[in-house]
Amino acid sequence: MTKPRKPVPAGSPSAGLVDRIELMQTFVRIVEAGSLSAAALQLGSTQPTISRRLQALERSLGVRLLQRSTHAMKMTEDGERCYERAKDLLAGWDEFESDLRGSRLQAEGTLRVAVPHAFGQAQLIGPLADFMRQHPRITVEWLLHDRAADFISQGLDCAIQVGEVHDPSVVAIHLAEVPRMIVVAPSLMQGRPLPQHPSDLAALPWVAIPAFYRREITLTHAGTGEQRHVAFRPQLVTDSLYALRSIAVEGLGVAVGSSWVLADDVAAGRLLQLLPQWQVDPLPVSLLYPYASFYPARLRHFIDTMKEAMPAAVRGAVGWEAVQRIRRQPG
Repeated sequence: MTKPRKPVPAGSPSAGLVDRIELMQTFVRIVEAGSLSAAALQLGSTQPTISRRLQALERSLGVRLLQRSTHAMKMTEDGERCYERAKDLLAGWDEFESDLRGSRLQAEGTLRVAVPHAFGQAQLIGPLADFMRQHPRITVEWLLHDRAADFISQGLDCAIQVGEVHDPSVVAIHLAEVPRMIVVAPSLMQGRPLPQHPSDLAALPWVAIPAFYRREITLTHAGTGEQRHVAFRPQLVTDSLYALRSIAVEGLGVAVGSSWVLADDVAAGRLLQLLPQWQVDPLPVSLLYPYASFYPARLRHFIDTMKEAMPAAVRGAVGWEAVQRIRRQPG
């Protein structure tokens, strides 16, 4: 998202134009954030400052842009026209600046990104660090959210999502697929025979993560392609992948999770992989961003980094580090 530029000294030949651009940037952010206080938070400013900028824009245009009450804010007809025109104008101004600067200057500005908690705390830190080393003038706001991204209210430039994308209003770039496995703690299987077929799973206690499965899963046999649906009643539900893993290790139930999270526990014997010949459908990973007529260089560079990094990231952090070592070798 575009943020207001540093103030230009009064009397400067470009001061009037830059002031108007900053005021329009502030107005667009108010509308997209939903309130003056939210816009102030996103812009690193204060509500009184944002209010003064709005009033200054209204005075300069001679129209009322927003109707505000204690509990609500609504655009006037003039405000709706101004909002649409301002978005186009600001996108054109960014493109104009980018064209003039060309390749002489590095990408800069603030990039606001929402990422899932698990990926954002572990697998994507390596790619993020590499991105920031390559683009030191870009400031990244790295926001951990497992819920669906709200680009307007959160002021996001882009988001990474695990799972199917159902929002037709955004651009969705498919980055990779996350393999999953079925696991259980050895303690839970004491006195029980290991499952030999998907139908044996329903009798066991289960842990669910509703974003990806709640009461059933579909398994596909790696050799024959046969599919089986397994229905169950979970005894514990969580919205955290890391909590799911810890709960499974404690022996509270069978769990289905990303292989990169569970593989070390399986290798160490803390968890058992059940029915390895039966595969759970992998989860798609996508990078999302709103449609626009112009995308700043910082976003384009971030997209390129994630396209390269994600296939290794879903297999584990070591994979990304190996990619970087290869890239840095001479020749």
